[in-house]
Amino acid sequence: MRKFVFQRSKNLVNSFQRSLSSSQSRFYSSPLSSSSSSSMASSNNRTPSVTVDNINPKVVKCEYAVRGEIVTQAQCHTLPYDWYTEKQRLQQELKEKPGSHPFDEILYCNIGNPQSLGQQPITFFREVLALCDHPVILDKSETQGLFSTDAIGRAWQILDQIPGGATGAYSHSQGIKGLRDAIASGIAARDGYPADPNDIFLTDGASPAVHMMMQLLIRSEKDGIFCPIPQYPLYSASIALHGGTLVPYYLNETTGWGMEVSELKKQLEAAQSKGITVRALVVINPGNPTGQVLAEENQREIVEFCKRENLVYQENIYVAEKKFHSFKKIARSMGYGEEDIALVSFQSVSKGYYGECGKRGGYMEVTGFSAAVREQIYKVASVNLCSNISGQILASLVMNPPKVGDESYESYQAEKDGILSSLARRAKTLEDALNSLEGVTCNKAEGAMYLFPRIHLPGKAIEAAEAAKTAPDAFYARRLLEATGIVVVPGSGFGQVPGTWHFRCTILPQEDKIPAIVTRLTAFHQAFIAEFRD
Repeated sequence: MRKFVFQRSKNLVNSFQRSLSSSQSRFYSSPLSSSSSSSMASSNNRTPSVTVDNINPKVVKCEYAVRGEIVTQAQCHTLPYDWYTEKQRLQQELKEKPGSHPFDEILYCNIGNPQSLGQQPITFFREVLALCDHPVILDKSETQGLFSTDAIGRAWQILDQIPGGATGAYSHSQGIKGLRDAIASGIAARDGYPADPNDIFLTDGASPAVHMMMQLLIRSEKDGIFCPIPQYPLYSASIALHGGTLVPYYLNETTGWGMEVSELKKQLEAAQSKGITVRALVVINPGNPTGQVLAEENQREIVEFCKRENLVYQENIYVAEKKFHSFKKIARSMGYGEEDIALVSFQSVSKGYYGECGKRGGYMEVTGFSAAVREQIYKVASVNLCSNISGQILASLVMNPPKVGDESYESYQAEKDGILSSLARRAKTLEDALNSLEGVTCNKAEGAMYLFPRIHLPGKAIEAAEAAKTAPDAFYARRLLEATGIVVVPGSGFGQVPGTWHFRCTILPQEDKIPAIVTRLTAFHQAFIAEFRD
């Protein structure tokens, strides 16, 4: 019987293979390739059916400098040469061949990823997450001694709001209603104006929310999005991916990266003269990569401009270490309601003192849109089913941390203040060091976690960069990496006034690493200027 079954199976396989062979061209032919089924036998000589020349040109156009060429240079040699690969290569060589470079470790100043550089998570947040993810321990006697009472209480409260009490289950497409209630309550407490939980869409960090709104607003290349220059590459990348046009407005470096309405007017008129309809204005506050914080009066001018020009307005909150005024608060204080101005506010748990980048939590608050448009936003959100539940929980915790009288309040406040005060010291040390270098000027970091110094490069250095077919600031950043192991991102990846050169440097390496960064950077810069001095 076993022999019969084996032979029967063998006959079926042979029959299937003959059938597959006769219909191979029908199942495997590609509209991207002119190869016939017979040519598949000589696949080694066949031109690939998918190439950079025939994929979506919007993807090719998209760039993301924060993880681009220089970053690659520090890590690996297994990929085609670019910034990210070369960074990996250096990292691998340091491990395999100690002493092969003039430095013994790579110092990452390129990306806002606090916990990858040693920042510890907030204890209360992680206690609640752990209890929610493994609720069976809530009933164990040992839990009372290991976790704070308010973390236990918050976990029970959150689990009661999750369908089935399981963090591994899908949620409502906008996010768990109880968590949206908590976030709306936190927004109202912060701003002094009501917030509706139905306006909240929980997302995997701020980035998917930005993509969602770009997808909604951009219809063709004739639709433009106002973006600050310098800007966080998420915006230029998402605009390119969705087929729109980036309409730049330049921040004024001489006034601490101020945002001037006169510049907005000039660039709006220039865009309109080209037939571009500007659909939205992006403001990043506190600034990334520039680290500035907008003055309240400046925010009022921007709101008036948006109201007058009928622009949708987007605002991106990254940190809470400065006195922050949301644009919703400013608009409401000026008497503008939902019927007057459309506003989308983005929040992420990745930055600030919490630094929970890998948890991918965030939200957007959508106000001033009609019910019909809101329905379309919900539809787009539903395509992704829901954001991850841990991120949703974290977003609610960030907006509703422990309060005075809670068991965790003092330890939470101490952890928060410790992180923020350390960041302030690091920023000051790096800022002073950069301003002491010949030909370097650096504005004060007023918020966020970045410095964006300007480097005045000698003519010979610019000529050398041109000969290497790279931007002068990328040339500088690459030489910096090769000589010191310090990874920064060239300003050309963020946009800058033509003829000026910058780099973005985070303040996130741990405080005991900052002296080494200063020493290495100073020695490199002095040698670089001496080598290329005109």
